[in-house]
Parts: sequence; C-alpha cells; structure tokens
Amino acid sequence: MRPTGFLTAFLVLAAGGAGAADYRYDTSYKVSLGVLPIARMTFQTAVENERYTISGQFHSSSLVDIVREVSADSTVSGRMSGGSMNPERYVLDYKSGKRKHTYEVLFAGGNVVETKVTPERPKPDTWVHVQPGDLKSVLDPIGALLIPGNSDVCGQTLPVYDGESRMDLVLSPNRSATFSAGSAKGEAIVCSVRYVPKSGYRQGRKDIEYLKSVSGMEIWFAKTATLQLYAPVYARIPTRYGTVHVTAEKFDG
Repeated sequence: MRPTGFLTAFLVLAAGGAGAADYRYDTSYKVSLGVLPIARMTFQTAVENERYTISGQFHSSSLVDIVREVSADSTVSGRMSGGSMNPERYVLDYKSGKRKHTYEVLFAGGNVVETKVTPERPKPDTWVHVQPGDLKSVLDPIGALLIPGNSDVCGQTLPVYDGESRMDLVLSPNRSATFSAGSAKGEAIVCSVRYVPKSGYRQGRKDIEYLKSVSGMEIWFAKTATLQLYAPVYARIPTRYGTVHVTAEKFDG
C-alpha cells in the first residue's frame, strides 16, 4: 500500500512533543518485511514557545529500490495544549518511481478545513468518497501516535486523516513487554490494533479487505523521558505479502 494509506499511521512514527522549554530531538526507525530490510525513517522534532514542528524522511532500502524507489518527506506543525498536539498543517511529499504527489491538509480546532492534492489522483467508480462529517475531530498521521502521558493508552480510538484516506485505529489492551532502542530500555505498553476504513479508498481493494479482517496488529508504546508522552517503539503489521516490523533504533526513553 502507498505510504499515504493505512500504513502511514504506523510508518510515520516519531517521539516528540512539547513542554514549557524549547526542545529538539531526533528519532530513527528501521522497517523490515520479515527479516528483509525495506526502509529507514528519521524524524526531527522541534518545539518553541509551545509550537511544534515534526519533520520526517522515509526512504526505501537499496534492495527495494531495484524494483521501485519509494521516498517520502512529511511535516506537521501545530500548537501544544494540555499535553496534546493540535495540528494546523500536515504535508506529505511522496515519490514512487517516477510518480510524485503532494498532500497538504490544514486543520483548525481539530477539524480539517482544507485539503490539497497535487496532482489530483483520478478516482474510480468504486471510490468511497470522504464526507464532511469524516473530517471532524481528526488527527494527522504523526500526531495521532503521540499520546498524552496521563491517557489510557490502549483504551481509545485514533481517528486519522492523511489527505486522502480517513481511517480509525481502534486500540485495545494486550500486554506489557520490555524494549530496547539504542541506549533506551524499559517497559512498553502493547496495544492490539484494529483497522477500520471510513472513506477515501477503493471499495473491494484486496489490501483494504485484508487489513479489515486480519488479527495480530500491534503497537508498543513507551513513555518518553523528556516530555512524558507515550510514543511508539515498535509496530507489527500483518500484510498480504508478509509481516512488516517497524522498530525504533533511537528513542527518548
């Protein structure tokens, strides 16, 4: 699936947030399909006067590039309030082979007020169109996975909009587990994840139907040391082609 679909919510991971003081931090993740490395991701988080910006880079590995080079640059900016991230602008520049698309989403008060896709993607007759109600009280794919430290991490539904697709990620408690990411080690909260497509996808698409019914999806959340937010340190995503693993290599734990 394209990074702007369901996998965005897992692949676009970052450990960041905001506090009273200015803050900067880098994170990195490796992505593998089974034991095969397929991509790397890096993120830079900056906070200044309670305004935050998170910039991320995704690039497929040299093995994958033989078939088709895939890369993405993403940025989200907004304001912190009560320990939560309130997005104002999300941009994704996505390249697959010779195809390039830019997705820009503007938010106000937790609602999407404008979406721009360049160039426009043609929609098939079976397309499930995004309705106005789908764009109320939603999160961008990056901020959705950064959870306030006083939250019931696995007892919530994350409403995500990436500029084309609107989906719910339904979290439920699973277990706890130990993790290691560079110099960071500790205890992670493991949430089972159920994917619920809402709109912005082609009805009957095999990838979508598979993800709707598959079990075994997980996200591991650990609390960041600096800001006391929960952020992902690992994700397990079954796909039709094998299991994708997203593993933190550097984390503020």
